Amino acid sequence: MDRAHIISLGSINVDFQMRAQHRPESGETLLAEDFLMAGGGKAANVAFIARRLGVDACLLARVGDDALAEEALSPLRRAGVDLTLTKPVEGQPTGAAFILVQPDGDKRIILAANANQAWVAEDLDEVAAAIYQAPLGSVLVADLEVSDDIVTAALLTARHCGLPIVLDPSPAGRMRLELFPLVDYLTPNPAETKLLTGIEIQSPEDGFRAGRALLRYGVGTALIKLQGGGCVVISRETQECLSAPRVDVVDKTGAGDAFAGALAVALLRGRTSRDAARFAVTAATLAVTRYGSQASYPSETEIERLLGAEGSER
Repeated sequence: MDRAHIISLGSINVDFQMRAQHRPESGETLLAEDFLMAGGGKAANVAFIARRLGVDACLLARVGDDALAEEALSPLRRAGVDLTLTKPVEGQPTGAAFILVQPDGDKRIILAANANQAWVAEDLDEVAAAIYQAPLGSVLVADLEVSDDIVTAALLTARHCGLPIVLDPSPAGRMRLELFPLVDYLTPNPAETKLLTGIEIQSPEDGFRAGRALLRYGVGTALIKLQGGGCVVISRETQECLSAPRVDVVDKTGAGDAFAGALAVALLRGRTSRDAARFAVTAATLAVTRYGSQASYPSETEIERLLGAEGSER
């Protein structure tokens, strides 16, 4: 790619999603509805929304050599994501996420990482080369649902090349202390923030306290997502709480990935951290109004329209 683009490193899955009135009890067979099988995974979703917003995207990921691989790849291919560095792993199944969505739109996920964990030492050079060759102005977005060595190598290379780094620290248990100083923008949700800092996020003030803790770990800017939408943005220069527009919540699946992808797109286009965070909050807010992850992602026109409407109400 000759133009600045999003480099998305991390998981690609097939989502098996359904709705139910509550979580099943032990021994209970719970009848569900609205079954959906669709492409998903954090890095895949980031690449997808980048293309939806008109920015080039390259996905660095691993699928299996099974029938599910094409289910995960086909929506990305149609969207125009560069899949040159998304490769099948012989003898491995494609990652699969089993998602239960409750009436309030909240979700419970069980992830079988499968091929997402099947990176090998030879892949380190390939990842480094992709980042070294990226034009200036490109942005690396990564998650922790792939092998630790791959993520570490990618962050170190991007830091060396001067590329901005957005990290979704999920699963938070994999976030090692040496990674924090490499991250320009960290985007934890409330549960991840508690695991990283020990602070339970029940208010913006809690978010500010947790954000300051993350800055002490070495993070450049912490964007802590709040339970009801919106986020706290805190860096050494600023701290602010950005509220989310009020919407009817249908499904929160993939909203965090929409946030990370939209944030990266806005940063690539030269927006300030605050404006990029507001753009990301609005993208994630629109994503929760529809069922599924990639299928729920808004266009730039929709985001700007809601941003404009929100601004006019102030």
